[in-house]
Amino acid sequence: MKIRTYRRVTHAVIYVLLAILVVYCLFPFAWMVISSLKPIDEIRMRVPTFTIHRPTLDNFVNVLVEHNFTTYIRNSLVVSLAACALSLAISLLSGYVFSRFYRRRAVKYTNFFMLVSQMIPGVLLLVPLYITMRKLGILESKISLILAYTTFVIPLCTFMLSSAYDSIPASLEEAAVLDGCGRLETLRRVILPIMVPSIVSVGLYAFINAWNEFMFGYVFISQDANRTITPAIMLFKGANSINWGGLMAASVIAVLPVALIFLFLQRYFMSGLMSGAVKG
Repeated sequence: MKIRTYRRVTHAVIYVLLAILVVYCLFPFAWMVISSLKPIDEIRMRVPTFTIHRPTLDNFVNVLVEHNFTTYIRNSLVVSLAACALSLAISLLSGYVFSRFYRRRAVKYTNFFMLVSQMIPGVLLLVPLYITMRKLGILESKISLILAYTTFVIPLCTFMLSSAYDSIPASLEEAAVLDGCGRLETLRRVILPIMVPSIVSVGLYAFINAWNEFMFGYVFISQDANRTITPAIMLFKGANSINWGGLMAASVIAVLPVALIFLFLQRYFMSGLMSGAVKG
């Protein structure tokens, strides 16, 4: 009886802590959605409340129509998808090399330097990258953002895929070679179909990283034609006033696509993270 009571108390404490954590994580998003549906006079009330007396979609209309946020959404999609595809193309090959040829000295040095690069804060590379993009003549273009985002996500994508390659037995490749497949053909026909969950999780990480990035998009792009959605949210913050309704509505629009994508791909994301946890 004591053991059963102890387990019940332990489970109750765990569930309470998890409930508190869920409320803590979801509260900002819930407040953001509620504020985006409020008219301006309710947002500026002296005592803020969770209730909406006169719900309205004027904030979303203002964001999408008057501030042309559809252009920013399209730019973010182009940049994020391109950075995701380029990161996967590079990290799939580099991860394979790190997994299968890890004993070679060049691979060890490359692995070490990529690990060190992850320890450098991105803000320290802002000025060098800005000068590099300006000298290349691609500063006010989407290409500058694609290259910057790809550079920062490749190391972690490579490490994640390298762990996934480690979990695949080398005997599968040996059998494919005996059947007459080359290395690239073996990778395409045998290895990659097994690694679909890992590829989805890595691609999702690269996409979300590029979609949510603010600093480089704010510095590299100053023209509305190529501006992405996260720096565009700053347009609602003026020198003397802040359009809280538009700011909250724009934030909801920026968060919603990523939340939906993660919701539908969560199964692949979790299985991809766990695929390299145990070598078999």
